Amino acid sequence: MKDREIIELLFGRQEKGLEEAQLAYGHLCHSIAYNVLGSHEDAVECVNDTLLGIWNAIPPQRPDNLKAFISRIARNQALKRLEKQSSRKRGGEMTVSLTELEGVLPDERISPDISDKELGELISRFLRGEKESARRVFVRKYWFFDSLEDISKRYGFSVSKVKSMLYHTRAKLKKFLIKEGIEI
Repeated sequence: MKDREIIELLFGRQEKGLEEAQLAYGHLCHSIAYNVLGSHEDAVECVNDTLLGIWNAIPPQRPDNLKAFISRIARNQALKRLEKQSSRKRGGEMTVSLTELEGVLPDERISPDISDKELGELISRFLRGEKESARRVFVRKYWFFDSLEDISKRYGFSVSKVKSMLYHTRAKLKKFLIKEGIEI
């Protein structure tokens, strides 16, 4: 079923819309949640929370890109669950991913004037100017929290090439943000 049809079902408050959303994007939601939480059981619960989030959001929202909309809800649900757990079960990939970005993104104590939305728009603009392969690798690592090994398998790169791509993209992002007047 096409995304527009799923959205119309949800807008009409038909449960079939949730069933179709789960068929189309349930695996993606599980993957996102698992990458954050490191637990299949928690990921399954997160998928259920995501479906509830979709149900509560549509209507009134009518997303232009259903996949991105659902992915964002799944990611936010997983991050909320991780925060509630207080102990980072996975401890590894997500923490490392975010630590890698600390030297690139502004500290709110240094740059309190920039909102998360503005920063997100700047990062999106930067990524649109990058090669597609670098952009995809960056998004898989820092949005979906995929491991280096998963990214290398997905795109057919060696792990060292993925590391190198991420390093160079982070360095370019830092220069871009500084050029845009953001204090790092």
